[in-house]
Amino acid sequence: MRIDAITNVAQIYQPGKTNKAYASKTASMGKDEVNISSMGQTFQVAKEAVKNAPDVRDDKVADLKARIENGTYDVSADDFAAKLLEKYENALA
Repeated sequence: MRIDAITNVAQIYQPGKTNKAYASKTASMGKDEVNISSMGQTFQVAKEAVKNAPDVRDDKVADLKARIENGTYDVSADDFAAKLLEKYENALA
């Protein structure tokens, strides 16, 4: 066992002692930068547009409410059955 190697290792890890090569390298590095790709920027714009879009389309809701209240809203039994079967088949898949 080499005792002098332990002494060399202990000198490296002395508290308060800064490695000169490390200190000069970090000082000359400058500021960190972040560059966002054009695809990332486009994604951010789309995400913001979706965030600002209303959750409910008030014009559609108002039209349907008026038609239901007037008794003019009619749902085809065939369309209803087709949608019901489609939803049931998707639930089983």
